[in-house]
Amino acid sequence: MGKREAHLRDLENLLDQFVKTGSERELVDYLTSNSKLPGRRANLELAGAFPDALEKIAQKDSQKCWALCVSMLELTAEEAPVNTPEEFVPFCGAVGIGSMGSAHPTFYDPAIVMLRGLAKDSRWRMREAVRMGLQKLTETRAHDTLTTMEAWIDEGDWLEMRAVAATVAMPSLLKNEEMARWALSFHREIFSQVIATQDRRSEPFRVMRKALGYTLSVVVSALPHEGFQFMAQQIESQDKDVKWILRENLKKKRLVKNYPDEVAKIKNLLEL
Repeated sequence: MGKREAHLRDLENLLDQFVKTGSERELVDYLTSNSKLPGRRANLELAGAFPDALEKIAQKDSQKCWALCVSMLELTAEEAPVNTPEEFVPFCGAVGIGSMGSAHPTFYDPAIVMLRGLAKDSRWRMREAVRMGLQKLTETRAHDTLTTMEAWIDEGDWLEMRAVAATVAMPSLLKNEEMARWALSFHREIFSQVIATQDRRSEPFRVMRKALGYTLSVVVSALPHEGFQFMAQQIESQDKDVKWILRENLKKKRLVKNYPDEVAKIKNLLEL
């Protein structure tokens, strides 16, 4: 039995116990003690098993499982700081919210509202959990989720835009051509916001810019013809942050290995 399967078995037992007793203490203790935090990498096998176990036990009592995830999110940045075992609890809660919204239509609307709020969390790992939760929603209700996230771009919050870009930068989602075109359109809109803004020094802008430094390459890999055209068009702005983003994406193996000629062309344009 692999690590993920072992975690799945344990989580199913702990979640089943929670549904019966209403006590989440043993589950929380299990998550924190197996979080691998502090450390460079949290226990992603455990984080991946949590929503799967949750969906199975939610068949018995979806309301209790939803309430559990909401309760897990109540741990603030002060109570569960970055890179502590405690942070892993709201991390799993955020992924669980997405999973519940994906599997149960009743929870879809509150899930996407909560994830939008969490997109602005000060903890980078929580923002990653939001990405995972939004991807869960996108997998089952793509049009609804993408339409909702498009409005986040229009409203101009950098951390919300970061959540949108990171959510659609998922190779398995972008195998669908329509989804890939949505993703490229989102990046086009976000780049327009970057070029237009004077807000270049804030932490939220920095976080968003860093995310764009890899998300665009995922989208371009899915739509290479349109993607490289888009990259070439962005150079015309001569925007220093846009140029930095393009250079970062041109370093990614997914582009360098598969599209060496196109990468070389964009690099030459950047040097002009």
